[in-house]
Amino acid sequence: MDRPDDDASPLADDRLVQALVAAVLSLVAIGGAIDLYLDAPERWLSPHVLVELALMSVSAGLALFLWGRWRGAAAGLMRSRAETAARAAERDAWQARAESALSGLGDAIDEQFTRWGLTPAEREVAFALLRGAGHKQIAGSTGRSERTVRQHAVAVYHKSGLGGRAELAAFFLEGLMRPAAGRGSVEPEARERGD
Repeated sequence: MDRPDDDASPLADDRLVQALVAAVLSLVAIGGAIDLYLDAPERWLSPHVLVELALMSVSAGLALFLWGRWRGAAAGLMRSRAETAARAAERDAWQARAESALSGLGDAIDEQFTRWGLTPAEREVAFALLRGAGHKQIAGSTGRSERTVRQHAVAVYHKSGLGGRAELAAFFLEGLMRPAAGRGSVEPEARERGD
């Protein structure tokens, strides 16, 4: 978990850079004005005066432009942080609401694995397949070879009578993913008839 200091540090660094750049640009503009005053030029349209006026104008303009951009970026960052915090709170609330249902689903899946007579290794592979992991990922996380994982997966499909990963997932999840009544839900019988 991030500490509050971790979030504040980049902002403090940004403010320091902003202040430094603004100070340098301001010093260039002020220094040019002081130089023009001390030079007391007789002609204000001389190349020397025009170059110094251009430098002062560019420096002042850049300082204002950067200040405006930094302000906009800071406001955007604050909005993004607020949205991220809101999404995290929404995620946490959903997880809290779904925790008991998901725990019950896990128990029901485990009971079905027992009915199918899966070994502990086959159960582990089947759970990983349900989470969406591929054979290579499962092999890496379990310390088995990819070939062994594939053999366990084939055994799971054979013992369950299912044709593969999609059918395994559908066996457990099909009833969970129905849309609410009145929002275009299609009953399984209607799908089979092609209605």
